Amino acid sequence: MIHYFIGNLGHACVIASFVSALAAAFSYWKSNQATNNLLADEWRKTARVSFWIHAAAVLGIGIALFVIIGNHYFEYHYAYSYSDTKLQTYYLISTFWNGQEGSFLLWMFWHAVLGLVLMYTQRNWEAPVMIVFTLVQAFLASMILGVVLPGIDLKLGSSPFILLREAMADPIFQANPNFIPSEGQGLNPLLQNYWMVIHPPTLFLGFAATLVPFAFVVAGLWQRQYRDWIKPALPWSLFAGAVLGLGILMGGYWAYETLNFGGYWNWDPVENAVYVPWLVLVASIHTMITYKNSETALKASMILVVSVFILILYSTFLTRSGILGDASVHSFTDLGLSGQLFVYMMFFLLAAVALLVIRWKEIPTSEKEISVYSREFWIFAGATALCLMGFQVLLPTSFPVINKVLGLIGIDSKMATPGNQVAYYSNIQIWFAIAVALLSGTGQFFWWKRMDKSKLKAEMLAPVLITLILWAIVIAGARIYQPSYLLLSLAGLYIIVSSANVLRSVIKVNRSLAGGALAHIGVGLMLVGILFSAGYSRIVSLNNSGIAISNDLPDDFNRENLLLFLNEPRGMAGYDIEYKGERIEPRSGSGYIKKNDVYWTDDLFRVVAKKDILINGNLRYRQGDTIEVRPENTYYEIQMKKEGKLAATLYPRTQINPDMGGFLASPDIKRNPDRDIYTHVSNMMNPQAEPDWRKQDDQRVKLGQEFFANDYVAVMESISRLEELEGVELGAEDVAVKARIRVEGEYEPFYAEPIFVIKDRTPGVISSEIPDLGIRLTLVNIHPETSEFTIGLSQRQKNWVVIKAVEKPFINVLWLGTGVLMMGFFMAMIRRFREFRQISKA
Repeated sequence: MIHYFIGNLGHACVIASFVSALAAAFSYWKSNQATNNLLADEWRKTARVSFWIHAAAVLGIGIALFVIIGNHYFEYHYAYSYSDTKLQTYYLISTFWNGQEGSFLLWMFWHAVLGLVLMYTQRNWEAPVMIVFTLVQAFLASMILGVVLPGIDLKLGSSPFILLREAMADPIFQANPNFIPSEGQGLNPLLQNYWMVIHPPTLFLGFAATLVPFAFVVAGLWQRQYRDWIKPALPWSLFAGAVLGLGILMGGYWAYETLNFGGYWNWDPVENAVYVPWLVLVASIHTMITYKNSETALKASMILVVSVFILILYSTFLTRSGILGDASVHSFTDLGLSGQLFVYMMFFLLAAVALLVIRWKEIPTSEKEISVYSREFWIFAGATALCLMGFQVLLPTSFPVINKVLGLIGIDSKMATPGNQVAYYSNIQIWFAIAVALLSGTGQFFWWKRMDKSKLKAEMLAPVLITLILWAIVIAGARIYQPSYLLLSLAGLYIIVSSANVLRSVIKVNRSLAGGALAHIGVGLMLVGILFSAGYSRIVSLNNSGIAISNDLPDDFNRENLLLFLNEPRGMAGYDIEYKGERIEPRSGSGYIKKNDVYWTDDLFRVVAKKDILINGNLRYRQGDTIEVRPENTYYEIQMKKEGKLAATLYPRTQINPDMGGFLASPDIKRNPDRDIYTHVSNMMNPQAEPDWRKQDDQRVKLGQEFFANDYVAVMESISRLEELEGVELGAEDVAVKARIRVEGEYEPFYAEPIFVIKDRTPGVISSEIPDLGIRLTLVNIHPETSEFTIGLSQRQKNWVVIKAVEKPFINVLWLGTGVLMMGFFMAMIRRFREFRQISKA
């Protein structure tokens, strides 16, 4: 049965959210234009009611979509495309924002929450600010309307409540319009990760928060309150910077844990499109603080705040218009929204630019000459460096857009994004990072007061000396010789020391002032961590055997990867490492199950335990239990020992992922205080290929008799008759017999259970394989006259895996720096919110 009601309800909520957003915008405009307070209050009340209806409608859309996903209503295209019945609840939640429509809805939700907060905390600014908010909400709501305008045949948006039969031209729907699939396509296995549950909501909250300062600057320009908008906007800029930065860092950590490119930042076009607005946002925060303290850089603050929001819209256009094509693994396919997205972006760009141009001459400017010994000079220089840093990334990232635009006017442009984008961007960005760190570190000395030349020398002497001493120690210890790395290490240490000097001073006065210094210390730690973890990472899985893994593979692969056979230790990075076999993951609970301990069933998601299974020393499953597993993932257990003691057990993963081109490898990481050993599978036995079995060797054995199976001692423990056999219908005169054979491996026993069948007087066999040992056992015949059994033994190469391991020194300094940076951001944000609240009460 098709559940029409919930989809119709959700679609009605979409329409209500769109109409109520426009109604709220109109009412707030009337309130702002009202000539007397009574009329203004009446329109404000109407606007508030409209926005409450809008917020309720947005919540209703979300609830309707969650009901569809959670109840597996696969008659809906969204649920069918991104979920299945096997997903746990938290991954079902993450399917909500897996599609374009859901991510737009998440963005709308955060805007609605922030709008309600502003509605009751910014009475003096409510009307002009909320006009901007509601117009943005109306545009976002239009993205999920999914309606066709009559007469002009123009479709607005893509609805998350469209039925599968309306989205897919499948013949089955012609034969049976009410057909409902029993299973969905599921969530991309790569996204079935706890970071993907929290990373997108955090990132979209950061996106949403950038609207607040944008709305204030537009309101300030519109109302000619050129100076006053800074105070309420600054805390929200800090909030946006903190949350957006946290979202970016979460994405980086997800990439580090999940992808196998060996790092946390790949300079993917969509990564860049979020990184650039954050850089400009940080620059705007500094110019806003400058204006608040000394009334300079007002115009620069306005331009930067506007730029941040427009860049967020531009990143949305890049991600969701389909213009990037295959240039980014993050980009969505075009759902026909590229035109709407372009109009959305251009509307607010042109409106903001027009306001700036019209009001430009009226905007106050400072007549004060900026001295090189003033904090304004250094802050403005740092903000300029941040903006140039962003522009250098933005330009190549925009090549697909530039090509498209030039193509529209008849110019055939073929500008391409860099081939080796990591090297390209990193080699340039490092110089901007050095400049920003040096400027920020020096600017710390001017933060509290203007200085002359003599005072500056006195203030800088101790921090510079400490920096140089630490730098000398680091250079000698780490053997840094490359000029760019030398300067980056110097700049990173310099900003840490100078900021620590400021932190020491401000703590004595007022601890609440420590946020800025902490944030700068965090930046310095991050630079040092990035320098060592990226610049001095080294491959430790070197093949020193002198024998190529495969002559068909490139030389660098044969040199940088290590072939591990099952239970055969090898040396690597001071550890003895040993491959222990393939593992699968149960759907519930932690830990892994050995593939050899289970039978596979016709249902790929269910296996049956061959024996009692212990996980982490505790009995988890008994023999014969049916276990739900994740069949798309295979884990490879690799033990690392040092001086005979177990140091770590790693489980790097391979994944069958058709959405991402087939097989994908994800790393596992041995974490040490001073370094990580980052290990992933680079090649393995193909599970879909037919094994190359050698000629079968038959031997006759008795029950309980030991025999050799490929150099392993084996014994037939028992023989039993089967009353039923899966996949075979046994008649009254048919016979099925199962043998249980124990094979003693290097460390543990393995079990094989071959079956001998006589069906309709015709004998047959079902062999049993032990993949880890590379043997297949067959019950070839039964000899009742001698109480013997003929056992057939086939052999192949035993299990192996090829791994690549990279040592990443001092990466924990990077993670420590991110934590300190976020702490500084939030401390500064809380302080500014408190300041504004006190001013508002006064």
